[in-house]
Amino acid sequence: MCLGLPMRIEEVDGSFALCRAEGARERVDLALVPEARAGDHVLVFQGTARRLLDADEARLITDALAGVAAIMAGEADAAAIDRAFADLADREPTLPPHLAAAYAAGRKEA
Repeated sequence: MCLGLPMRIEEVDGSFALCRAEGARERVDLALVPEARAGDHVLVFQGTARRLLDADEARLITDALAGVAAIMAGEADAAAIDRAFADLADREPTLPPHLAAAYAAGRKEA
């Protein structure tokens, strides 16, 4: 499974950008989001920006990833988990359509 990481563009150089997230800097390919500019947030998979994010969505994703890391490290209590997934407070999470169809068909494994 791949995880997309939200990163903020610091500077653009042609079709590449220098991006930052969590103190790390990375050279990112902007071929799929040529409209991206310095200051924008992008969702990055394996060195390539896949789409633009607004600042709120970037924060929600960052919070959720931090929550997952805390859970995996055994360092999360119920309050920390609630903060990490605050966007789910008013709704139930939903499966992507292809997984919902597989689940509805009785499939229980990936």
